[in-house]
Amino acid sequence: MSSTDSTAPRRTALDAVHRSLGATMTDFAGWDMPLRYGSERDEHLAVRTRAGLFDLSHMGEITVTGPEAAALLNYALVGDLASVGVGRARYTMICRADGGILDDLIVYRLAESEYMVVANASNAQVVLDALTERAAGFDAEVRDDRDAYALLAVQGPESPGILKAVTDADLDGLKYYAGLPGTVAGVPALIARTGYTGEDGFELFVKPEHAAQLWQALLEAGAAAGLVPCGLSCRDTLRLEAGMPLYGHELTTELTPFDAGLGRVVKFGKEGDFVGREALTKAAERAEAEPPRVLVGLIAEGRRVPRAGYTVVADGTVIGEVTSGAPSPTLGKPLAIAYVDAAHAAPGATGVGVDIRGSHEPYEVVALPFYKRAK
Repeated sequence: MSSTDSTAPRRTALDAVHRSLGATMTDFAGWDMPLRYGSERDEHLAVRTRAGLFDLSHMGEITVTGPEAAALLNYALVGDLASVGVGRARYTMICRADGGILDDLIVYRLAESEYMVVANASNAQVVLDALTERAAGFDAEVRDDRDAYALLAVQGPESPGILKAVTDADLDGLKYYAGLPGTVAGVPALIARTGYTGEDGFELFVKPEHAAQLWQALLEAGAAAGLVPCGLSCRDTLRLEAGMPLYGHELTTELTPFDAGLGRVVKFGKEGDFVGREALTKAAERAEAEPPRVLVGLIAEGRRVPRAGYTVVADGTVIGEVTSGAPSPTLGKPLAIAYVDAAHAAPGATGVGVDIRGSHEPYEVVALPFYKRAK
């Protein structure tokens, strides 16, 4: 992309590969990304039963280094990053001073004084700016590494076997929410195991110039196991079935982690102050005294698909709002995630519907996630 053409979407290092595979491309958070290669239902089911290969290079990597890297992150984020062991990762959030969620993040501790913060594509610049601003006074450096990495992911029950065929890294010893440096198909990589599909899987951070070589090697290694390229569309239905929140849908600046039912990520016991502490203390007290709306699952009794923004109703009264909705290839029914009033949030609550263009379609309230893989 030329510096003068700032409106054109950015392209990942795998752009030519996606186009050669006939992918349907879409603009997502300023990136030209594959939506699907063929049938999104087939891609979804491949991940549930075999394996799928994803390009996630639009995610935003930010490196934080220096003697006070841990102290900076403890101040800037709501979690206790100083307590994360080297080689481990943690799910956390960055909030505004008023407690509103700026983004949810995965933070890897790569070395004693080196962390990698992975932000959502749509919020990468916001997170970078906030970390840079909050670094004032700390002996630490915040570095924009978005152009330094391509990110590939192999997800699904066959993913460990596929990856073992192309690496001698200790995958069996790689725990959930951990990362280790290794070589995959001759390419140096940070191999992580965090997942976002509800299945076992691995994320591979590599240099952009190595991405195409690695993609091809993985496709070849996984061919016999039924590995297929997968786009953003099935990534969304997979995370929906797994009950995982998506920024801009279940998480926004209008909500605190306590409003989103994720107050557990806020660590008040860590040393020192952190951005949003005062507001989040009040939010925690508020949530205790008067429970906020609860994030629940809704399963359709009919065939009509709910969409984000549709109202949830009971006895003619609005009791909540759908944040995500889609047909579920695994369950064979339309699903929704919604915030609903606590009085209607218990699994099995009756008389709940979604207003779909004026018609109140009946839905069953269930606990999240909709889908859990067999261990």
